[in-house]
Amino acid sequence: MSAAEMKVRSGTADRRPPLSKLARRTRYAVQQGSRVALYTVHSEAMKRMTRRISKDLPETPKVIPDGPVPTQRRLLSDIARLFADDLKAAEAGLYPLPDDGTMSPRELLRVSQAFFKDVPEVARRRAEQAHQEVNKDPQGFAAALPRYYRQNFHFQTDGWLSQDSARLYDFQVDVLFSGATAAMRRKALVPFADILKRKDQRKVAYLDIATGTGGLLRPALEAFPRLTGIGLDLSEPYLSVARERFASRRATYVTAMAEELPFADNSMDVISCVFLFHELPPKVRRQVVAEVARVLKPGGSFLFVDSLQNGDVPDYDGLLSVFPQMFHEPYYTSYLSEDLTGLCAEAGMEQRWMAPAFVSRAAEFIKSG
Repeated sequence: MSAAEMKVRSGTADRRPPLSKLARRTRYAVQQGSRVALYTVHSEAMKRMTRRISKDLPETPKVIPDGPVPTQRRLLSDIARLFADDLKAAEAGLYPLPDDGTMSPRELLRVSQAFFKDVPEVARRRAEQAHQEVNKDPQGFAAALPRYYRQNFHFQTDGWLSQDSARLYDFQVDVLFSGATAAMRRKALVPFADILKRKDQRKVAYLDIATGTGGLLRPALEAFPRLTGIGLDLSEPYLSVARERFASRRATYVTAMAEELPFADNSMDVISCVFLFHELPPKVRRQVVAEVARVLKPGGSFLFVDSLQNGDVPDYDGLLSVFPQMFHEPYYTSYLSEDLTGLCAEAGMEQRWMAPAFVSRAAEFIKSG
């Protein structure tokens, strides 16, 4: 009797994962667990600093949730579910096992120091409601940017207008989302992998709008090694940092507005967009949707990841209402009730699916044709 037959008879076959799978899962759990711990520690330290600093600043309006707010236990449970789905997708071969934000001790120390240095400035702006500092005397490339863009979003230093802001931004977002940001972005890679099963990667025209410091462009090109892509953003400083972090012959970077895409009609197979729409005025959202529909080929896919909206996960509705009260997000409240499915349908793009993922929603829209 073979060893395999003995295992079947003894009831041990297929009960335990192979050692390689166990090692992979352990590595993933350790990596993501350490990220959650790292950013949670920074979040708690930031809150303590802010409370101490706020004693000497003007009193800010009391934050009042407009609906239910999930408990800390629920938040951690949903983060764990997000990570479990992420690992499942990697094990299914949809994309490689992620290696999120690995930093050397020196890099971590540098960005941590920059983060805490900026905390008092953010607290001051919040107390003074000072969100127009970058618009007081715009010069150079900033002077040509649209007015809605020239703001200190989130009360962050320099808004979107400096490399210092770009180098700190991803860390700040991970502090806000407890290290889950990259896993939320990767929800868009699931339909992307399915699209590429039916196509030659080398012939797929791919555009990531509002790519920032790499957005979805970098993980997509790392996941799909024969794919080329274009990262488009309105901030030249952010694109400069994106080039530093991912200098690849397969990546091209373009400075332009999402509402005026510099591409021909019916020229892209896939367009992705991560965490952009909640920072656009309603009028501009419609312009961006129209441009995406114009540039997509018939049958092409618009991969969308952004904040949850009201009703997506009712238990989160109160938490969503708190966000624009705590951070400068002038267009967020209108986003919460925006009919994105209807908006895309009017432009000729049908929603194929939508799924909540922690505090985000991921969706795919297909251009009719």
